Parts: sequence; C-alpha cells; structure tokens
Amino acid sequence: PDPDALLAAVQRDAARARRGRLKIWLGAAPGVGKTFAMLSGAQRLRSQGVDVVLGLVETHGRVETQRLLEGLEVIPRRLVEYRGATLTELDLDKVLARRPALALVDELAHTNAPGSRFEKRWQDVRALLDAGIDVHTTLNVQHVESLNDVVSRATGVQVRETVPDAVLDEVEEIELVDLTPDALLERLRAGKVYLPEAARAAATSFFQRNNLAVLRELALRKVAQLVDRRRREDRHAGGERRLRTASERLLVCVGPSPFSARLVRAAHR
Repeated sequence: PDPDALLAAVQRDAARARRGRLKIWLGAAPGVGKTFAMLSGAQRLRSQGVDVVLGLVETHGRVETQRLLEGLEVIPRRLVEYRGATLTELDLDKVLARRPALALVDELAHTNAPGSRFEKRWQDVRALLDAGIDVHTTLNVQHVESLNDVVSRATGVQVRETVPDAVLDEVEEIELVDLTPDALLERLRAGKVYLPEAARAAATSFFQRNNLAVLRELALRKVAQLVDRRRREDRHAGGERRLRTASERLLVCVGPSPFSARLVRAAHR
C-alpha cells in the first residue's frame, strides 16, 4: 500500500470521527418524496434509540408527510421580520445548544433571511457538522452548482440558488429518491406536490415531461459519480494504483473568456 494514501485515509477517518456525518436525500425535482423518505428514516432511527431532532422540515401541507412528524422533537424556528412579513428560519444556535446526535434540516439550497448568521442554509449545515452533529438534508439536482449551465440549457429555467459541489464532496451517504416523470406529473395533478393554483403554474413551466426526464437523468448521473468517487478513495487507500473506472480523464484550459466558468463546471461534471 502507498504510505501517503494510508496516511491520507487515516487523516480522513480522524476528521470524520470529529465532524458530524452528512446524508443527502437527492431528487430530480420537488414532489418526488425526499422529505417523506428523510422523515421515514428518522422515525426508524428514533425507534432504535438515536437522539433525533427536527431543526427545520418543510411539509408543504402534505398530509402524509405531516404524519411522520409525530413523536419527533421539534426545535422552534427563528422568526425574522423582513419588509413587513414574518419569515421563519432554522435556529442554528438552539440546535447547537441542544447538541442532538442527528438533526434534520430540509432544503439545503435555501437562502436565509437577511440578518441570519450565514447567507445560505448549507453553511448552517456545515456549522452543525463542525460541531459533531450528524445532519440529514434534502436537495434537488438542479441546485448543484456544476449542473447550473446544463439545467438552464435543457429546461430554459435559470436556477439562482445553488449548492457548491464541495459540499457534496463531504457527503458520507447519498440516497436517490427516484420517481418517473409520469408518476410525478400524476402526483402534481392530484395536488400532492403543490396547492392547486401553484400546481397549475408549475405544470405550464418547470413541470413538463421533457424537463423532468432531463433532471431525472442528471440526478442518476450525479449519484453514480459520487459513488464512483468514494470507490476510488477506498481503492487508492488500499494501495491499488491502477484504478479501473468508466470515467473519462479531462484537462480544462481556462482564461479571461466569459465561457471559462462554463468550462470549469463542465470539467467538474
């Protein structure tokens, strides 16, 4: 075995022992069942004696999802007054003070209200991980930074809220919550994704069958890439120098061109 690889593996394991572990429930679009799956997993862990709290979970009025909140400790949200409206956010300080074994924090790509300690929710999650608290969270694939250009070209929708790929590189476990486009559109028509007025607007814009098929493919590919990366790390740590892989090797050359950001994202993918 390569001594440097062994040392890196020991250091990585030591860092994991100190930090909390991150699990992401990844989906192709809203409504596939990420929050439902996350809460179902939390209920199983609670029944096994794990100390679980709900830092922030969005049920969007879905009855089946709301039922899964029963028996789980809820950390009260922080209220923020902004432009005459009252917004609710994750109360990071209360979760840190409570120090559970596991905190559930929904919608990783969310932008926090002005005046919050951090601008983005993924930064809140990192603070919890640094404190040694495990975190389960949810993410739609269109919010992955390196896929921003692909999503824009394929769907015609420019996604403003993104999560850096470095956050996904820290993930300990990722679980794909998959649903076919036809099944998701049926859920949308049945009112299981959005309220009726919002559902009608979504059906004429983002929730079109071709868009959902593209996003589903991107989600499948992203999970496969993360699994392959973990396999590479494990094999390299074991001293296997020639790693068998189906991935290509690329070199990207960037300069002052306005297309450089797109090239970097493409190379990262």
